[in-house]
Amino acid sequence: MAAVGGGGETPAWQPKMQGLQEICGLLEQQMAPTSDDKTVVWQKLQEYSQYADFNNYLAFIFSRAEGKPVEVRQAAGLLLKNNLRSSYRSMHQANQQYIKSELLPCIGASDRQIKSTAGTIISTFVQIGGVAEWPELLHTLLKCLDSNDVGHMEGAMDALAKICEDVPQVLDSDISGLAERPINVFLPRFLELFHSPHTTLRRLSLASVNQYIMLMPKALYSSMDKYLLGLFALSNDPAPEVRKLVCSAFVQLIEVQPSVLEPHLRNVIEYMVMIIEGPDDEVALEACEFWSAYCEAGLQVENLREVLPRLIPVLLSNMAYADDDESLVEAEEDGSLPDRDQDLKPRFHSSRVHGLENAEDGMEEVEDEDDDDDIVNIWNLRKCSAAALDCLSNVFGDEILPTLMPIVQMKLSTAGDEAWKDREAAILALGAVGEGCITGLYPHLSEIIAFLIPHLDDKFPLIRSITCWTLSRFSKYTVQGISRKQGVDQFEKVLMGLLRRILDDNKRVQEAACSAFATLEEEAAGELVPHLGVILQHLMSAFEKYQRRNLRIVYDAIGTLADAVGAELNQPKYLEILMRPLISKWQQLSNSDKDLFPLLECFTSVAQALGIGFSPFAPPVFQRCINIIESQQLAKVNPVSAGVQFDKEFIVCSLDLLSGLAEGLGPGIESLVSQSNLRDLLLQCCLDNADDVRQSAFALLGDLAKVCPVHLHPRLPEFLDVAAKQLSGPKLKETVSIANNACWAIGELAVKVHKDVSPVVLNVVSSLVLILENPVAFNKSLIENTAITLGRLAWACPEIVAPHMEHFMQSWCTALSLIRDDIEKEDAFRGLCAMVRANPNGALNSLVIMCQAIASWHEIRSEDLHNEITLVLQGYKQMLKNGGWEQCMAALGPLKEKLSKYQV
Repeated sequence: MAAVGGGGETPAWQPKMQGLQEICGLLEQQMAPTSDDKTVVWQKLQEYSQYADFNNYLAFIFSRAEGKPVEVRQAAGLLLKNNLRSSYRSMHQANQQYIKSELLPCIGASDRQIKSTAGTIISTFVQIGGVAEWPELLHTLLKCLDSNDVGHMEGAMDALAKICEDVPQVLDSDISGLAERPINVFLPRFLELFHSPHTTLRRLSLASVNQYIMLMPKALYSSMDKYLLGLFALSNDPAPEVRKLVCSAFVQLIEVQPSVLEPHLRNVIEYMVMIIEGPDDEVALEACEFWSAYCEAGLQVENLREVLPRLIPVLLSNMAYADDDESLVEAEEDGSLPDRDQDLKPRFHSSRVHGLENAEDGMEEVEDEDDDDDIVNIWNLRKCSAAALDCLSNVFGDEILPTLMPIVQMKLSTAGDEAWKDREAAILALGAVGEGCITGLYPHLSEIIAFLIPHLDDKFPLIRSITCWTLSRFSKYTVQGISRKQGVDQFEKVLMGLLRRILDDNKRVQEAACSAFATLEEEAAGELVPHLGVILQHLMSAFEKYQRRNLRIVYDAIGTLADAVGAELNQPKYLEILMRPLISKWQQLSNSDKDLFPLLECFTSVAQALGIGFSPFAPPVFQRCINIIESQQLAKVNPVSAGVQFDKEFIVCSLDLLSGLAEGLGPGIESLVSQSNLRDLLLQCCLDNADDVRQSAFALLGDLAKVCPVHLHPRLPEFLDVAAKQLSGPKLKETVSIANNACWAIGELAVKVHKDVSPVVLNVVSSLVLILENPVAFNKSLIENTAITLGRLAWACPEIVAPHMEHFMQSWCTALSLIRDDIEKEDAFRGLCAMVRANPNGALNSLVIMCQAIASWHEIRSEDLHNEITLVLQGYKQMLKNGGWEQCMAALGPLKEKLSKYQV
């Protein structure tokens, strides 16, 4: 390739003809539809990219090779764009300048593809280096916009629209050498182009301005009236792509700056209703987003109320499957056909959050409310209309039923195969309003459910699947009805109906039934126990029947069942049905197979539910988790030696399963831990740079501290030190779940090793106090765990903590008073009593709030703790003379009655 090299650093760069022909030839081969070995071509192009001026050749071919096919020139441009991303900073400045100079004339190219690709490359330059490094760019773009040459104007707008989409903040920044921010110069021109006779210019200018709604720079805010006038003018644009952008603008404005639309809301609402009634589904989809956005914006609902009689029928009409909906094809797929790799949705394991039983309270939960047709991850008018109806039902409640129900009843009563889509949409509508309109539906719920159950056996698979979903929306009320004889019958019919559908031959129905059943499991919990045998038989039959994608959902249903019924699962007749197929699958999958993830999660729930009953299965499961963690930690450093590619999710799932084993087996796990290197592996995981690995590692640390702390002891100082570091730092708010688990683990260690925690006590306490003093910044779980761990440290080392107690008593006791009665709260109050004994004066200024914390107990089950608290209160009563105790009691108000049990 000597012909290509050598010219990269000369100021007036010129290509060598041989190099030009070689690269063009490769690009032509790459583009040829019949080219047999494109890999070889790609490797050659990669070899050429080592030459300093290779990108100059690509720029030359892109901008000047007018005798070549446009596709070849475009391929050169796209390869150039990719190379810029990977090697721009290492390119010689003269080559950068050459490429930029070749790109600028392409803005006005006669060919639209060249013009568009030029815009893409220019935007890539701006993403990497901003505009300050390319002062000629803004000048050229401005000159093109003002040229009145449509070709040049379209090229400039194409580049600007891509810059606005990729890096909008660049144009809203102060640039050295410019008198004002670029957006101040370009925005007036964008707004003028709203009135252009050329569709492309109207579309690109509107798309560019829309990118700034979320950022809302001063330039746009001060031009809001002109922008709105432009939107109204474009609202009836003949081009659907422009009308779609108008709808997008209204949706974003209602989310970000609703006040600017308030004077025009009636007109905007009327327009959106008209659009969703229209024939263009893409424009209607954009408009349909408006209803959910409006409901969530907290605006006055009166304007919406007026259009409900028109809006609801349109939404219901749009909820019917379109003839070209991909789901219709997928729904016919035979359940016996193996899944392709592309059918498998990516899945994400949620790292364990540990500590309190209600640790999820206040945690940011990701609710996976499976849409009826979530298998096809395409957001469409049907789904959007159902989501809008759901939102409207939550805002207006039963008000919408007089409009909705007659239409639903009419659609449900339509007979014949040709009307199945209307019947399906009506069942979807019932599910969509199942929460928001429950008050109005409740008196009729038994009839609604009775009506739905036969649809589980409908001939159309999409009616069977949507019926599963809609029944799941009423799970709570189905379970509540068990208190009545009629309700028991209905619960059993729903249960057996869903189990039947779990064994459906259609993949789509299988998924919907499994998801619906998992929802029912969560609601029913112990009510499932009488039906455990038949449930397990159906789930394990599905286990044998399902392909890979739906197998993941069966794992979830088994795990949810284990969580729901707990130790009731621990019976030989149930273990016989459940464990053999699970163990068989466990043995089939390799340590690097990602299908192992949901199985690991399933085993975690089963191990916790079976408790000591899991013991026969524990040794190989435990050892495999250790092996997986070891191989993944090696793969992180040397994947070749490990024989697997690194994927931290294997570590996270294995740590969580070990936590489940520790929780289930209790001290029974000690023999497994003692014969392994888990302690050293766990410390490595606690030090890992991945947040979710650390989060699960500290959860396991706490679980092991509870059941076998002796095996942590050799490296206890290191565990304590790394756990303490999670409780402070500038990123604490982003890593709150890690802090939660680390805090809980320190508390569990303190209870078990007592004085051995003393080296870190003061450091940890100071971090905990900062958290307690800022409760609004953190979630409920971290505040509760912080209060409990502080008490446990005080119980373990009162002589260290007590001298500082006056600095945190107020915030600490406030947090303690919000914790429900349990053994962890008992530990915290033992710490309180120990500190008061060591330093009674430290609580004097916080006595009222301390008494409030004591009064928060409903019942202290530990007689020892009850007696200790009695002694503390009686001691203060004796200390406080001259009416001091009476003043304290008076400040408590009605709460003082709760202290009478302590004889004060």
